[in-house]
Amino acid sequence: MTATEPVAVPAAESDIAADTSPQPAPGATPPRTPLIARAAAELVGTAALVAVVVGSGIQATQLTQDVALQLLANSSATVFGLGVLIALLGPVSGAHFNPAVTLAEWWTARRGGAGVSARELAVYVPSQIVGAIAGAILADAMFGEPLVKWSTHDRSAGNLLLGEVVATAGLILLIFGLARTDRLRFAPVAVASYIGAAYWFTSSTSFANPAVTIGRAFTDTFAGIAPASVAGFIGMQLIGAIVGLALVAVIFMRGRNDTEQPAA
Repeated sequence: MTATEPVAVPAAESDIAADTSPQPAPGATPPRTPLIARAAAELVGTAALVAVVVGSGIQATQLTQDVALQLLANSSATVFGLGVLIALLGPVSGAHFNPAVTLAEWWTARRGGAGVSARELAVYVPSQIVGAIAGAILADAMFGEPLVKWSTHDRSAGNLLLGEVVATAGLILLIFGLARTDRLRFAPVAVASYIGAAYWFTSSTSFANPAVTIGRAFTDTFAGIAPASVAGFIGMQLIGAIVGLALVAVIFMRGRNDTEQPAA
């Protein structure tokens, strides 16, 4: 047998090799899931998430005039809805529902880690944006609101922009920290809990998601954001994603084994 001849590998060994191949992170996307199925999961998941956010906001304002209760209802619905969506669609697409997460994962892959490819990035992000817009329109339709009415809720103040940096950085730190420590099984609870908390401890009520930000511009309701404020929010979210990845690199720095140390 020469070096150029193919080597026959027993089926059992081939299966073992396939099972031990690196899996994408942080979503642990199954490699055999067709890309069209993953794109559909991202579109439907993001649409459902925005429908939950916008719909619960409309419902809350119809039930009470107390702004604190409105925010409590909105954040509670988002926590439960997001947790369910991650648990359901995570095994299909990784349940990103967020261009900032997808971009961060793509960057991680470029640096030698596991993550989405440029082709997957080009499919995921448009799917998320289309889904977010569809989710806002769906929520408006369910509550008899105009299907598309640009929001008049200005969110351009500097303190709100800072809140988006903090919210997004924390989200990226959480997701990629879980991936680094092999605890992504906790993502449905952990990510939903973080977003619920960030609703209250950030001044911006934690959009932390460029696609959701775009979608929420299409509804002039409780959860809306004025189109003029969208670019600033997205810019701060991208900065937050960079900060989050930097924190992951520092906090979850991989140590060197003793066997890798140079001999004295």
